[in-house]
Amino acid sequence: MKSSMHPFEEILSVSKEHIALELRDFPLLPWPDFLLNPRRLRGSDFLMRWSQGVWSEHRLIEAIGEHGKYFAIPYGPSGTAPTDDVRAFELYFERLEAAGLRNIKRPDLLVFKREDRDEINSFLKTVGGVQELPFIQENGLEPLLEKAIVAIECENSLWKSKKMPDYATELSAQKRLNGKLGLKKTAVLPTIIIKEEDREPLKRWQDQNHVPIHVWHVFYDQAFGIPLDEAERLINDGLIQPTIQTFQAPGGATTKKAIYKIYYRYGYPLGDAVEEPKLVSACVEDKNGHILPYVKFDGGKLEIRKEAIEVLDSL
Repeated sequence: MKSSMHPFEEILSVSKEHIALELRDFPLLPWPDFLLNPRRLRGSDFLMRWSQGVWSEHRLIEAIGEHGKYFAIPYGPSGTAPTDDVRAFELYFERLEAAGLRNIKRPDLLVFKREDRDEINSFLKTVGGVQELPFIQENGLEPLLEKAIVAIECENSLWKSKKMPDYATELSAQKRLNGKLGLKKTAVLPTIIIKEEDREPLKRWQDQNHVPIHVWHVFYDQAFGIPLDEAERLINDGLIQPTIQTFQAPGGATTKKAIYKIYYRYGYPLGDAVEEPKLVSACVEDKNGHILPYVKFDGGKLEIRKEAIEVLDSL
């Protein structure tokens, strides 16, 4: 079922279990009165979510590029939108809505071989830069898609994965999985997340464009990846069951969504943090002069693991 929620609201929706940030040194603010452009923003959690997504995609692009053998570019709307101004970010999605592209679903990144960089950059200049990609149908992007070796769906979590309680817990036979290997339902460990609502659109995109999709999940201290086809096999074989979560959008609306939390052991190690990011204070001013403080990510460095390069080489 297609969502009726505006794409800006959709992309900034936060799982209610993750809305935990408290700004203790600021007075109580009337969040329902905080206005960006045409809509309301009910808390700093959504700005932090936006900052977190921008930061994780940038770390992946940077890490791939620094290795030297490959490079990546933003492809989906969340990565091609402005990243330094939440109001410009909102207006970008207003433009998507006006163009009738609200339900567009594309992977977040495309990865290419280093030797194709000049050709890819030349094509991007002809279309007006990466920020214009979501406004172009796939049949107009063949020069990109023909060269892409893999497309990436990005996810991120605010956890130090190695400190999660069940990080080292071995899989064992589970009654709820009919004796198949797994972990208890309440296990807390790194997972690679796929949303149920994204499964069919991503599989359709992969089949139509003949570019394999992998899901890359970035944690505070490391990252993991898995091919979409392998994730589908695990789900279809009953090894990973859906989890129902309630998501809240910036305007206050809530929706229930099914997600799949795929144990990191089923994927491949993608990268290690060799420099931690800093959490710095920031704020945004609404059109009425109202200030909303939030925390954003700054810096940090991810180093791509050799196992991930071997995966790219195999493609």
